[in-house]
Amino acid sequence: MKKNILKITALCLCVLLAAGGIATTAFALSSDGNEAEKQEEAEKQNESEKQEEPETIAVGDTGESSNEADVSSDKTGVSGDETGVSKDETVYVLAGADGSVQKIIVSDWLKNSLGNAAVSDESELTNVENVEGDETYTMSGDNMLVWDARGNDIYYQGSIEKELPVTLSVSYKLDGNPITADDLVGKSGRVTIRFDYQNKQYETVEIDGRQEKIYVPFAMLTGFLLDDDIFTNVDVTNGKLINDGGRTAVIGIAFPGLQENLALSKDKLEIPDYVEITADVSCFQLDMTVTLATNELFSKLDTNSFDSISELRASMDELTDAMGKLLDGSSQLYDGLVTLLEKSDELVEGIDQLTSGAESLKNGAGSLDAGAAELEAGAAQLSNGLNALAANNGTLNAGAGQVFNTLLSTANTQLAAAGLDVPALTVENYGQVLSNVIASLDENAVYGQAQSQVTAAVEAQRGTIEQQVKAAVQQEVTPQVTAAVREEVAAQVTQTVRGTVAEQVIQSVQHMDKASYDAAVGAGQIDQGTQEKIEAAIEQQMQSEQVLSQIQAETDTQMATQPIQDTIAAKVSEQMQNDTIQQTIAEQTQLQIQKIISEQMASDEVQAQLAAAAEGAKSVIALKSSLDSYNAFYLGLQSYTAGVADAAAGAGTLRAGTDDLKAGTSQLSAGASKLYDGILTLKKGTPALVDGITQLRDGAMQLSEGLKEFNEEGIKKLVDAVDGDLDGLMTRFRATRDVSLRYKNFAGASEDMDGQVKFIYRTDAIE
Repeated sequence: MKKNILKITALCLCVLLAAGGIATTAFALSSDGNEAEKQEEAEKQNESEKQEEPETIAVGDTGESSNEADVSSDKTGVSGDETGVSKDETVYVLAGADGSVQKIIVSDWLKNSLGNAAVSDESELTNVENVEGDETYTMSGDNMLVWDARGNDIYYQGSIEKELPVTLSVSYKLDGNPITADDLVGKSGRVTIRFDYQNKQYETVEIDGRQEKIYVPFAMLTGFLLDDDIFTNVDVTNGKLINDGGRTAVIGIAFPGLQENLALSKDKLEIPDYVEITADVSCFQLDMTVTLATNELFSKLDTNSFDSISELRASMDELTDAMGKLLDGSSQLYDGLVTLLEKSDELVEGIDQLTSGAESLKNGAGSLDAGAAELEAGAAQLSNGLNALAANNGTLNAGAGQVFNTLLSTANTQLAAAGLDVPALTVENYGQVLSNVIASLDENAVYGQAQSQVTAAVEAQRGTIEQQVKAAVQQEVTPQVTAAVREEVAAQVTQTVRGTVAEQVIQSVQHMDKASYDAAVGAGQIDQGTQEKIEAAIEQQMQSEQVLSQIQAETDTQMATQPIQDTIAAKVSEQMQNDTIQQTIAEQTQLQIQKIISEQMASDEVQAQLAAAAEGAKSVIALKSSLDSYNAFYLGLQSYTAGVADAAAGAGTLRAGTDDLKAGTSQLSAGASKLYDGILTLKKGTPALVDGITQLRDGAMQLSEGLKEFNEEGIKKLVDAVDGDLDGLMTRFRATRDVSLRYKNFAGASEDMDGQVKFIYRTDAIE
C-alpha cells in the first residue's frame, strides 16, 4: 500500500508543478438513516467558463463516438451565461451490499441566475416532483420540461432506469475464501472487503493521429465506519484510516480508467482503480457504505499551466542533482569517520599527555594556599552586598503579586461581562480555566452544540410536522378516490336512464311497453331492421344534450348524499393506511425535518452565535497570552529573589569557608591525586573507544549504500516515469480534462445549458 501511495504522490507532484493546483470534493459518512437524501442543499460556487462544442459519448462496449475531441483546446462545453440557467445534478444510487443497483434517484437544481420567468430543461426522468416550491411544468417536445419558474431556482427530483457511467462491485472474503454478504453476518476471522469500480463512460478522441478511448476521469471516494469492538488490525489498500478511539473511519480513493487515459505502464506508476480493506473480525456486521463519484477533480485543472514543461523538467533535474549531492555527502561522512579511526593513535597519545598534565595539577595544588587570604577579603565584600540586595526581596515579590492579582481581577470582570460562567481566576488555576474556555468556544464545538439544540427542538415538533404532511397527502388522495366513486355512480345512473329512454322509444315506435317488446323480439315477431332502428333511436336519445345533462344532474345529486360521502371517506381512509402512502408520509416527514434543521442552522441567529464564539475565543486567547507573559515575569522575579537570597547565604558560607580554605589545600592535593588515578582509568579504556569509532564507520558505510539504493529505486524511477514522454503525458492530461468538462449530466440537459453532476452510491448495511 505504501509503495502505491508514494507513486500516486509522485504523479500528483508532477501535475501540481505543471497545473499549479486543483480543487477537490469532500464527502461525509453517516451511520444513521435508511433512505438516501432526496434533495441536496444549495451549493454556492463559481461556474467555469466553457466553449460551445457538441458532446459525443459512448457508454460501455456498445459503440464508439464518431466525433473527435479537440485535445488542443482548454475550453469545452457551453457556458450558461447565454440563458442564465445551469443544472447541478446529484444522482443517488441505492445499492445492495454487493453493489448491485436497486434504485436510482436523481435530484436536479436549475440555477436561474437571470431570474427568467420560464426555464426549459431536457430530462429523461420519470415521476418528476418539485421538492422545494410550487412551480409547475408542462411538456414540450421529447423529454422537454418547461417550468413556470417565475424568476426562481427550481429543485426537482425523479426516477430513471439507465446504465450508470461507473459501476460499483463489492466482494467479500473470509480467511481468504470468497463469501456472500449474507453468509458473512456473525462470522469471525480475517475478512477482506474489496470495492471494484468499472468506468464505462468514454469518448473516442484523436491523439497523435490515432483514435483512442478517453474515459471520463471519475474520482471514486469510498468511506464507511468500523466499530473497534468488531474490527481490529485494520489495513487499507489505496486509502487512509482515522480512529477516534471507538471507531475507525475508512476512506479510500480510486481513479478507474485514468491508467488507460494516461497510457502509463503499471511498472512505472500504478494508479489505483480499487479499494480493499482487511481486518480481524469478531461476529461480523457492517453499517452502510457511501461512495462519491465526481469528475470535478479534472474539470478544475488549468491546462494552460501545462505549457511549463521545461520548468517541470528543470525541477526534475534539480531533484536529481540534489540526490547526487546527498550521495556525495554520505560518502564524505564515511571518509571522515575513516580519518577519525586513523587518528585514534593520536587520541591515545593525547590521553598520555593528559595524564602528565594531571600530575602537574597535583603538584600545583600547594600554590592555592597563597591566594586564600585575598579570597577571604573579597568574600566579605560580596556577602555584605548580597545581604543588602536580599533585604528588598519581600517588597519586590509582594508588589509583583499585587499586580498579578489585579490583572486576574480585571480578567474575571471581563469574562463575567462576556456572559462566561467560569471559576474565579487565581495564579494557580487561570491557565487551566482559560484553556477550558477556549476549548468550549472552538468553532466545531459550538457548531455541534448548536446543531444538537436545533435538532432536538425540531424533533420535538415531529408530531405536528407529520400531521401537516398527512394532511397534504390526504389532499392529493381525496380527489383521486372521489373521481373513482363518481365513475361508479355515473355508470349506475346511466343504466337507469337508458331503461327509461328505451321504454319511451319502444312506445313511440311499436306502441307497446318494453316488456311486451322484449317478449315479441324473443318470439321472432320483430324484424331485424326494426330492432336496429329502435337501438339507433335509443343511442341517439342517450347522446342528446338533455339526457347527458340529466345523467350528470342525477350523478351530482347522488354524489352529494351522505352514504356516498361516507363511502368516499372510508375509501380515503383505507388509501391513507396502505404501505406506499405510509412510506411516503414517513419520507416526507423526515425530509421536512432535515429541511427545517438546515434552515435554522443557516439562520442569522445561529450564524451570529458561531461568529460571537469565534470572536470570544480570540479575546480569551489574547487574555491568556497576556497573563502567561506576566506569569513568566512573576515566576522569573521569584526565581531572581530566591537566587539573591541563596547567593547571600552562599556568600556568607563562602566567607566562613575561607578560613578553612588553607586547611583544605591538602584535600585539594588528595583530589588531584584521584584525578590522576581517573585519567589512568581513561587511558585503559581507549581500546573500547577505538572499537566504537570502528562501528560508527561501518554504519556510515551502510547509510551511503542505502542512499544509493534509494536513488536507484526511487528518485531515478520517478525521473524516468515523468521525463520519458512528458509531452505525450501532457497531451493526454489535456484530453482527459476536455472529456471531463463535456460530461455535465446523467439524466439529460438542454444543449444551451451548463452544469455538473456527481454520483452518490449507498450500499445496504450487513446485519
